[in-house]
This record gives sequence, structure tokens and C-alpha cells, in this order.
Amino acid sequence: MIRHNGYVFTGGPGAGKTSVITALAAKGFAVIPESGRQIIQEQVASGGAALPWANKELFRDRMLAAALRDFEQQPIDGRPVFFDRGIPDLIGYSALENLPVPAVLQTSATTLRYHPRVFIFPPWKEIYQGDTERKQDYATAVATYEAMQTAYTAHGYKLVTVPFGSVADRVAFILDNL
Repeated sequence: MIRHNGYVFTGGPGAGKTSVITALAAKGFAVIPESGRQIIQEQVASGGAALPWANKELFRDRMLAAALRDFEQQPIDGRPVFFDRGIPDLIGYSALENLPVPAVLQTSATTLRYHPRVFIFPPWKEIYQGDTERKQDYATAVATYEAMQTAYTAHGYKLVTVPFGSVADRVAFILDNL
């Protein structure tokens, strides 16, 4: 199943994906926010274990469930939908964390397809900031970016690198490259 109107943003943490997604939402575009931050917040509040610093596999599996739900529920009216991460991100995360890739994840990444062009945000040290949910250091952000490059390329996507610049400039670049 291919969702030609589903455009994925990927890359390491702290590279500006969420700022651009927020700006696109403000312009009226349909957006699917990243599930990882929400899962972390819910797990911390409930004392759960599905956290990247507690149980990486359970965290990944929760993100997969959210990604599958998001894929199935995206609008299919032909207008662009922007995803803050996609299913292949979880293959990249698995590689980064040396986790086995379950069959359901591999099958989902192969059969549930987004637009063939994926926007990748390179590491940007000047804007990188950790916070309560983002505990990775900058070196891990770079390694994550590299894992995402590998995962999406291996699944046949064409990566379009989003250049550094203001949020408005990055939004314009993305809209010009749909």
C-alpha cells in the first residue's frame, strides 16, 4: 500500500523536524507528529517501562504501533500529509540500539509505503538541545541521522536533504520539492 501524499521527515533528534512540522501545521497542512515524545511523556507519568533508557525494545514496539495507526489513519484525499518520522525510522532505531528487527516491522516497512521522496534533516550542532525527553548527546544525534539514511535508502526511498536555514526557508524548500 502506497500513500503518495505522505511525506516523511527523518534524521537525528534536534535537527529541526518538529519546528518545520509545526510551521506546516500553522499553514493548514495535515501533519502527523512524532510519537516518541508522547510515549515518553505517558510512560514517565504512569511509571511505565516503555522508555528508551529503560526498555528500548518495548519503546520501539510502542512507536511501531503508533506509526501503523498513523499510517492507516492519514487523510487520503491527495493533499500532502507530513509525518514527523515514518515506519523505516524504527528499523534505523533498531540498528542504532542493536535490537532485533521483528518480522512485523520489516514487513510493515516494506509494504506500507510513503511518498518515495523522504526529507532528511542533517545534524545541526548550533540548534541541537537536549531536554527531558531528548537525552541523547550530539554524537548520538549524528549516529541516528546515519542510521536513518541507511534504513530509508535500504527501503528504496530517495532522500532529499533539507538545508540549514530558518524555519520559513526550510518550509519553502520542502514545499518547492514536493
